Amino acid sequence: MPAEVAKQPRTLRDLLRFAVNRFNAAGLSFGHGTTNARDEAAYLILHTLKLPLDRLDPFLDKTLAAEEIEAVSRVLRLRIEQRVPAAYLTNEAWLGDFRFYVDERVIVPRSYIAELLRDELSPWVRDPDSVGAALDLCTGSGCLAILLAHAFPNARVDATELSPDALEVAKKNVGNYGLQDRVRLVGGDLFAGLIGPYQLIVSNPPYVNADSMAELPPEYRAEPQMALAGGQDGLDIVRHIVSGTGALLDPDGLLVVEIGHNREALEQAFPRLAFTWLETSGGDGFVFLLTGAQLAH
Repeated sequence: MPAEVAKQPRTLRDLLRFAVNRFNAAGLSFGHGTTNARDEAAYLILHTLKLPLDRLDPFLDKTLAAEEIEAVSRVLRLRIEQRVPAAYLTNEAWLGDFRFYVDERVIVPRSYIAELLRDELSPWVRDPDSVGAALDLCTGSGCLAILLAHAFPNARVDATELSPDALEVAKKNVGNYGLQDRVRLVGGDLFAGLIGPYQLIVSNPPYVNADSMAELPPEYRAEPQMALAGGQDGLDIVRHIVSGTGALLDPDGLLVVEIGHNREALEQAFPRLAFTWLETSGGDGFVFLLTGAQLAH
């Protein structure tokens, strides 16, 4: 970033315009909380200046002190020159109204399942209070496990994760929400150390196929590869989940899994299963539902 940017105070509006132009010129990729250059620049500037994230307009003509300009410039340089995801620069990610701590040890939280949990998976879960045990496979930062605990107040929630580093982040998030007594973090590969039955199992597992992994932009390559890579067709982990959850799921229970753009490959892999595809903001091809009864056969 040119040194003249920090020579004298200027308004937030000027700095925002400058950042957007530089973001676009650098060809940054988005998707870690924002979808475009202006929203991401505004977020980083407001966060760095410790201003309310939902109130940009009142501060646009605020004159910034030299130290404020320099603080923002440092963050923008990292975003532009090193392509660091915004969430790693701010150590936070949001799913709806829920804020989670994140760093380079975990994938940045983003999940269509979070949308579905806002309505307690209605109409598939008729009585949220009746869910006594829930499981989050491949929990990462612990975000979905925490959302499960909020959506289903009577549930004990188990959350599994293979990465010890990710488990440390999940532990921090569980503690931040005061859920240590309800959310149990389990280190291990998928079903290790688990005892059912669960009324609800969710998972946002690694599902990026090999061709897509090779084409990921730098922002996504900054995330732990093991949290993204799903093998040649993206279904390595998903196959294990579909094949192995039947023994842990109540016959009337539900399995809900996010699989990215792999719907066709999944249906070919399990032609005898009648998947229910749930409607999300991205469409109806990204999250499937199966019942315990279906998986028992």
